[in-house]
Amino acid sequence: MTRSSTLTQDEVASPCIDVCRMNPASFLCEGCFRTLEEIAAWSSLSGEEKRAVLARLPARKPPA
Repeated sequence: MTRSSTLTQDEVASPCIDVCRMNPASFLCEGCFRTLEEIAAWSSLSGEEKRAVLARLPARKPPA
């Protein structure tokens, strides 16, 4: 059973994909596109705050 399948309705899964490398030019993780601050704060953020972080991630992904 994966962690995401055990989340309650109020929990928000981390976008981490285990590619934890910070890009020195963008200061974003190359796997999940979060900042170091967002990664560090993730466990203490509310569900609403986590969803706000997730909403910003698509705009940070480089074009394919």
